[in-house]
Amino acid sequence: RPIVPVLIALLAACGGPRVKYDYSKEPDPRQSEYVIGVADHLAIQVWKNPDLSRDATVRPDGTITLPLIGDLEANGRTPTQLRDEITKLLAKFVRTEGIVVTVAVTGVNSYSFTVSGNVERPGVYTSQKYVTVLEAVQLAGGPNRFATPRDTRLMRRDGAGKIRNIPIDYPRVLEGKQPEANLALIAGDQLFVP
Repeated sequence: RPIVPVLIALLAACGGPRVKYDYSKEPDPRQSEYVIGVADHLAIQVWKNPDLSRDATVRPDGTITLPLIGDLEANGRTPTQLRDEITKLLAKFVRTEGIVVTVAVTGVNSYSFTVSGNVERPGVYTSQKYVTVLEAVQLAGGPNRFATPRDTRLMRRDGAGKIRNIPIDYPRVLEGKQPEANLALIAGDQLFVP
């Protein structure tokens, strides 16, 4: 009989069972080419055609404007995809052999994420490089004294617009006991520390 209360007390002290989640299924933006977003600055060079080369900022509607081509969708594309599209479109107008186009992202302004809940400085954060869960919480000043960081959640929108809640046991990640949960944030991610 006295074993049951002892087991309940032990389970309560352990904080209950650990949530199982396959973090390996989450995309790591550091492992793939950057995806251009609104307000990013681009340098577009057309070899031996300085009149066709441009520095451009992606407008709120996701487009840039180039000579001969006009408006072109840049938002949501990689520099390689945009380069290939520009090369194809310019081939209709430029008769030189082997048009060489380069697209470089010279200013990252579209990468932002939200850290909310019981952190010292909740808000929307931007960065010039990809930020991990630990780095994001640190940018927000860390969990405050009211926080339950063990129940941190990363809310991420998938391609279909559905939001996934990804459990993050922040203390275990901080202690290095669950490094796979220290995910790199994707633009638009929301990190919530209850």
